[in-house]
This record gives sequence, structure tokens and C-alpha cells, in this order.
Amino acid sequence: MTKVRDDRATTEVTLGVDIGTSSTKAVLVDAAGEIVGQAVAEHRVDRPEPTWAEMDGRTWWREFVDLTGELLAAHPEAAVIAVGVSGMGPCVLLADDRDQPVRPAILYGVDMRATAQIEELTTELGEDMVTAIGGSRLTTQAVGPKLRWVAEHEPEAYAAARRLFMPASFLARHLTGEYVLDHHSASQSTPLYDVERRRWHEPWWERIAPGIERPRLVYPKDVVGAVAAEAAAETGLPAGIPVISGTIDAWTEGISAGAVRPGDLLLMYGTTMFLVATDIRTMRHPSMWTTVGAFPETMCLAGGLATSGAVTDWLRRLTGADFPTLLSEAEASGPGARGLLMLPYFAGERTPILDPDARGVIAGLTLDHGRGDLYRAALEATAFGVRDNVDAMREAGAEITRIVAVGGGTQGRLWLQTVSDVTGLTQHVPRLTIGASYGAAYLARRAVIGDFPIEDWNDTAIVIEPNTATRVGHDANFARYRALYAATRDIQHALARGKHATV
Repeated sequence: MTKVRDDRATTEVTLGVDIGTSSTKAVLVDAAGEIVGQAVAEHRVDRPEPTWAEMDGRTWWREFVDLTGELLAAHPEAAVIAVGVSGMGPCVLLADDRDQPVRPAILYGVDMRATAQIEELTTELGEDMVTAIGGSRLTTQAVGPKLRWVAEHEPEAYAAARRLFMPASFLARHLTGEYVLDHHSASQSTPLYDVERRRWHEPWWERIAPGIERPRLVYPKDVVGAVAAEAAAETGLPAGIPVISGTIDAWTEGISAGAVRPGDLLLMYGTTMFLVATDIRTMRHPSMWTTVGAFPETMCLAGGLATSGAVTDWLRRLTGADFPTLLSEAEASGPGARGLLMLPYFAGERTPILDPDARGVIAGLTLDHGRGDLYRAALEATAFGVRDNVDAMREAGAEITRIVAVGGGTQGRLWLQTVSDVTGLTQHVPRLTIGASYGAAYLARRAVIGDFPIEDWNDTAIVIEPNTATRVGHDANFARYRALYAATRDIQHALARGKHATV
């Protein structure tokens, strides 16, 4: 629940701006963590080819200017004392020596144009060396193959390029004139960055990104400079106030919820699910992304489910029932969904199985089952997917002791309880789930007054403890969940590729 701001609240605020996939969000936050004002600008992803996902990088600065102006006009009493930035990533925005984009920004893993370059670089550099230095295998998430794609397919654009930006660093450049990239974003720029030495891997940078200047490396909380006079005139912000580096949005959202300490697992409930485990040690798993953490002393291991809320929404549309009705009927169904077991691979699966040709399976159906049973099975399926990832992360050395839950799915108590029951982990849901823009505003405040815990702003609102009475049944079904995938994998693949048997 958002605090209600009263007339006595301080006028000193920090500005947090996050460039997301579908919108840019800006927020003004006062010294007590109260939200003074919010503004949103919608935008769209361009898909000139079926597997491409790109965006005009100039949109990012234009929306920053527009939203900042909107907030300052709506709240003339607010005095901005620092700026925090955040954005989706890892992205590839190439710009010339005047910081003008030479082509649209290529987005993160949703852009799959560079598959040939992924195979080429994996062979060229060696998969073991790539994972040893870069922390992760080359996938559609990686920056290096996309740079090579531009060099090979758009040589004129590449020849004009001098700098590499992501949304947060592009905003920082426009605000301060500084050319930087935070260590976390750099660690997702596989294979250009050495995750163990925390520096650019110069031999591979020169091989894959020749002619591109390497940005200075900083941490997300670092002040990279002050708002320059030109940026102040354009935005209405005071000249000379500090600007932090910021980082990729999922990690900034983790900061906003306090999921940044060793032992924490950030779990983002949404159309898909994203998981980030934090530790002080380097954790590696073949299917997951090893990265530098949001803070200097931490490392992260990240994974994700391809669907979660997407499956429950599919059931809602299929049955014509609303969510409250489905949740009520799922509650009545009880643990185990009256003998149903679902694989939630309705759009393939990311981690830990890395199987784009996996497909959804519903086992155990009888004529007695209803939509509430199906909905319960879907919730349990996503919980099993989370547990599968938690087990993989623990195999990689992560010591997960609690889940910090964020996202739209946290509004449903049954889903939260199911995940805790299946994983055996306690979940903490913060009071505010505004997202990355709030985390950016928090880091900006720290830049002014020094370190303080996010809990001073955003404490825990709900704690979900696992129900030990259901654990034996969930353990048995989790074993069946894994066995069901192994037993039906070949059939799933055949169906996905259209190899239907004919009669």
C-alpha cells in the first residue's frame, strides 16, 4: 500500500527513471520514501523482421525529458536533488562520435537475429572459454554476437559507430557527458567482460568490437557526474545535481525490494517469471546467467520461466471465468489439484532445461475435473518450475534462504502460498512494488546522504511461510513433474516440429 503524502512532507526529492520494454516510468520520491509523483510514457518495440526486436534509442532521452518536465510541472514544490536511471538490458545501441545512434537499438534476449553469429563465436572462442571468462554461454541475450551481426549485415552503420550504450548509460551520457557502463550491465555483455576480474576482456573486445570505445566501468550506485548545463536547460532539472550510473531494470527492481543480500532470491511474478539469486561467490550453471551483482561485493545467478501468468491468463480466456472465480475454485480444489499434474512449457522453456521445443502437458485428466482443478494445476506447475530453478541454483552453490517476491502476481495469496509450499522457502513481499524507477530513486538518495537500508523506505508487508503439512505431497508431485518431462520430451519435440502421425 502506497503511503499517503501529507502537506508537511519535504520538498526535497530524488528522480528515478526506468526505460522498460513497453514504457518509460518516472517517479519522484521524498526523503521518507513516499511517492510524490509518477508519470508513464508508453512506447512500442519495432519488429521489422519476425525474430527482431529493436527500438529507436532517441526515444529514451526524449521520454526522459518529457516525463521529467511533466513531473516538475505537476509538482512545483518538489526540489530534485539527485537523479537515478535504469533500463532494460542487455541492449546494443551503437552511436557515433556525437552520441547519435547509427541504427535502432537491438534489444535483449527477445531479439534472436544473431543465431548464426552465436554459433560462429562459440566455435571461434570455445564454449568452455566463453563461460569461464564471460560467465555464461552465448545466447540471444549476449551482446557480442549482435555486434558482429551489425558489422556483417550493416557495415556502414558499424563503421560510423564509436560508442556502445544501454538505456541507463545513454541517459547518463546525455545528463552528464560521461561515457560509462555499470559492472552488472557489462557482465551481461557476453563475451566482452571478464566476470572474475571485473574488467573488459580486451582481446575479445578488439576481436568483436573493433573501433568501439570501451566505456568506463562503474557500479550502479556510483555517482558518474552532475547534470550539465545543457541537460538542465532541456529537462528543467537543476544543473550540478548528482546522477548515478544505474543498471538493468530487473536488478534495480531487486534493489527496490531489498533482494540484494547473500541468500536472497528475487522472484518476479508476471506473464513470465524471472529469478535472481545473490551470493558473495561466483555461481555457475550451464543453463543460467552468471553476472556481477548490483553491489560490488555480490555475484548473481539468474534464470527464468518462459510462462507463468501467461498460462493462468490462457485458462481465464479459455474458460471465460474471471480470476476471482478461478482462484476460489482452485482454493477448493486443494493441494495436488485432485490428481492433475501440468508442465507449464506452453511457450517452450528457458531455465533450467533450455528447451524451446518443450510444450505444455496436462496429465491425469478425468471427466470429474473442472476449471478450478486446471487452475490449481497451473499454479502448482509454475511453483514446480521455480523449485526446478532453485535446485539448479543450489547445485551451482547458491545458498538460498528466502524469496523476495515482486510483480503483479504477488496480489494473489494462493499463488504465493503455493510457491512457498512447493519450495519450502519463506517469501517476503515488500509494501511497495513500484519497480525499477523506485529503486533508481533510492540509489540517487543514497548518493546524496550515504548508505541506508531500503527497508527504511520499503519494508516487508506480507510474509508467506511454507505449510509443512503439504510438503510430502508436493515432493512426490515434483518428482513426477520432472519424470513427466523426461518421459514426454521426444513427443513434445515431434509435435512442436509438426511431425504428426498420420492415420
